[in-house]
Amino acid sequence: MSNFQVITVTDRAAERVGEILSGHPDALGIRIGVKNGGCAGMEYTVDLVKEAKAGEDKVETPKGTVFVAPQAVLFLLGTQLDFEVTKLRTGFVFNNPNQTSACGCGESVEIAPAQMTPEMLQARSGPAA
Repeated sequence: MSNFQVITVTDRAAERVGEILSGHPDALGIRIGVKNGGCAGMEYTVDLVKEAKAGEDKVETPKGTVFVAPQAVLFLLGTQLDFEVTKLRTGFVFNNPNQTSACGCGESVEIAPAQMTPEMLQARSGPAA
């Protein structure tokens, strides 16, 4: 099994995942991804996971599992998933090195796909047999 992780999850985000899952005992975790939309071109998504997808990347935390939608891997590579509570908003924060811009309201983003190095590909697939 590989130690490679597409994303990292902060303690605050893991706590929030645990809170979400405590209200949905049938859920396996949450899935993060991206979809086309908004004025900047893409939006981040967060959904409950009832069934894992084959080959799906995931990050196990003590509070629950964060799955990464397969079609979003190159857009989320290196992202830190955080959670914040401010006077203006409460929610997950995607600290994404591949994000090149965002709209004024912050709801949609422009993301360039990451380039995976041969070393990253090897780490993702695990040790050679």
